[in-house]
Amino acid sequence: MASASPSAASTQTTLPSGLAVFKTIPYAFILPEILCGIWVWILVAATSVSLPLLQGWVMYVSLSSCLISLLLLISYLFGFHKNSENWKVLDSLYHGATAILYMSAAVLQANATIRSEFGPNSPLYYQLNSAASFFAFITTLLYILHAFSIYYH
Repeated sequence: MASASPSAASTQTTLPSGLAVFKTIPYAFILPEILCGIWVWILVAATSVSLPLLQGWVMYVSLSSCLISLLLLISYLFGFHKNSENWKVLDSLYHGATAILYMSAAVLQANATIRSEFGPNSPLYYQLNSAASFFAFITTLLYILHAFSIYYH
């Protein structure tokens, strides 16, 4: 009599490679994460960075996250993962940790935005800081969605 439970091989999902990365939900978040993170870096760099301790952390998190996410995207595109289950764990841990770091950066950028409201050249820098805060929170949301959706994939 055949068993009703599925075999272990059929429950293991395959990791995408090539252009299928852009069609699979958890991995399709990588490109928007990179693009929004680049916008955060550009917008903060366009300001006078009057609060280097706050905005320096924001620039560090956004630039390093973009570079690591780009390397992760390239590794998925070229199939370096070889369908290993360890890559799912690595991906989830990376995106979870980066979501926490990005949340701290987004809060610090929001603080810098509030402080820049009445500074020199306040209208221009306030608008740039506001846009950087917006994209920092959007990027945080993308990293959170990626980290949690990897479990449901």
